[in-house]
Amino acid sequence: MLKGLGGLGDMAKMMKAAQEMQQKMGELQSRLDTLMVQGESGAGLVKATANAKGVLTGLTIDPSIFSAEDKEVVEDLILAAIKDVQARAQERTRQEMGDLAESMGLPRDMNLPGL
Repeated sequence: MLKGLGGLGDMAKMMKAAQEMQQKMGELQSRLDTLMVQGESGAGLVKATANAKGVLTGLTIDPSIFSAEDKEVVEDLILAAIKDVQARAQERTRQEMGDLAESMGLPRDMNLPGL
């Protein structure tokens, strides 16, 4: 098609690849909103749920830990569960980005822009 144009043909291929990557990144962004991960602390007494972008969507607390004297422990468990779910969200995003990079023939650990 653009064979006789030399470098312009390569540039057209690069532009097409860039557009494809941009589209796939947009699709991944949308998917990360709906992919859910769960973190926990206290052997499951406190569980936090977030999407793969790390946005907290839910928190479950076992009622057995509610007592006035355990207030600080409960607060620590909640904080630990939130940190755990955020770490899992980051890992899920990293996995999804790696899958996208591989699907485009790029190294899995390549840092793709946009997330």
